[in-house]
Amino acid sequence: MIKKYKDFDWVLLGIAAAIFIAGLLFLFSATYTKNIDFIIRQIAWFLTGVLFFIIIININYRKIISLGYVFYFLSLILLLLVFFFGSKRLGAQRWLEFWSFNFQPSEFAKLFITLALIQYLTEHKIDKGIKNIAMTFFIMFVPFVLILAQPDLGTALMLVPLFFVLLYVWGARLKHLFFIIGGALVASPLGWFLLKDYQKDRLMVFMNPDIDPLGAGYTIIQSRIAIGSGGVFGKGWLSGTQNQLNFLTERHTDFIFSVAGEEWGFAGSIILIVLYYILVRRAFEIAKKTDDPCGVLAACGMATIIGIQVIVNISMTMGFMPVVGLPLPLVSYGGSSLLVTMIALGLLESIAIHR
Repeated sequence: MIKKYKDFDWVLLGIAAAIFIAGLLFLFSATYTKNIDFIIRQIAWFLTGVLFFIIIININYRKIISLGYVFYFLSLILLLLVFFFGSKRLGAQRWLEFWSFNFQPSEFAKLFITLALIQYLTEHKIDKGIKNIAMTFFIMFVPFVLILAQPDLGTALMLVPLFFVLLYVWGARLKHLFFIIGGALVASPLGWFLLKDYQKDRLMVFMNPDIDPLGAGYTIIQSRIAIGSGGVFGKGWLSGTQNQLNFLTERHTDFIFSVAGEEWGFAGSIILIVLYYILVRRAFEIAKKTDDPCGVLAACGMATIIGIQVIVNISMTMGFMPVVGLPLPLVSYGGSSLLVTMIALGLLESIAIHR
């Protein structure tokens, strides 16, 4: 039994645990004046995620990848169900409710789509021509449209860099990748007409938050104030004024990094970012140590899922990117995001063990 787990990456697990514990401190600070249930539910979701993690590390990752198409069609069904039975919050219809259980299909879709792409690319590892690239684009594009229509711009756009990373690791020719990128850039202005009004407002506010300081620009302005006022060492846990006086909206979900910046300051924020860097780097090191092309693709895919979310979330809280609604992995409140991250970590450990 010990020999079976000799390649288990304890550093990866330890870093993930440290990030989650820090996230609980941020979450408590952001919610304890309203409802302690947020903490209880987050811990319950984490323990559920640990169960999935344990199950996955004991399964050879190749068996999981071999079910990629099954997961893919399951994600399409769930995404379609959202349009008919989904609950609406803040102008978006993204959640399905089963009794008291709520989950966001688009969160699971990004993982399931990745598994399907990996399965297809692994099955066609010899022929790296334009035909197979076009097929992978089609696999990605169908759920992309469904997710965008919910609307969930952040998760939809996240599929794009994931698509290119997997193709690059697979060995697609650079000229083909540049051709797709060029075509996407040419067609991108048409995307403006597909956006909802509030999404257009967010993009305009990204260019200049002061054009609507009490509306679409309010959250990002307050977020920047919170992070900037934290200084070098922060105001102290439970002492952030923007947080405790309720100036920060969505501070327990998409903007929880603002709480970290205000209360832990520049030093604490850098520590959190370094932890994420180590986590993603360990994931890529697992890929580097793996000879199996399927394992390499899977490890790089999981690393990209986590890494892209971290970059986009932190950047949008500081005004470097538009607000697109991506959670901060292991930190933001939300069962769907936490479960997906734990499953991704389980797959990484399965690759390390079974490579």
